[in-house]
Amino acid sequence: MNACVFCDLITTDSPDLLVKEDAAVAFFPLPGDEIAPGHTLVVPRRHTTEGVLDAQPADLAQVMDLAQRLAQRMMAGLGATGVCLLNASGPGSGRSLDHLHIHVVPRYPGDGDETLPWPTGRSRHQPAVDLWAVLKG
Repeated sequence: MNACVFCDLITTDSPDLLVKEDAAVAFFPLPGDEIAPGHTLVVPRRHTTEGVLDAQPADLAQVMDLAQRLAQRMMAGLGATGVCLLNASGPGSGRSLDHLHIHVVPRYPGDGDETLPWPTGRSRHQPAVDLWAVLKG
């Protein structure tokens, strides 16, 4: 397995870990990489190679539980008026690391669309399948 910066943070019990729980941890992005004050990354302790696609369901639940609690703290304590949760999973997603990570990004009064951390373009792909049938299962 290739070295994983998130696994290194977790296994060394880095002082950079903001929240340490049994199945998930949270920490700030590197200085200069934050989208907004309070932007936090939430990751499972167990490594994944495809992000949300191969995460253990229990790990995913713990990551989302921690992300929700952090989002609530951002709203209550930082003056955020909204929160964006961001994730990229799978090789074609543009992800920066294989290890599952959820960006919890607070939004503040006056943040315009130019600060919205979401793709601004639209895909031109036209699937040759019935989307409803495939996604309904």
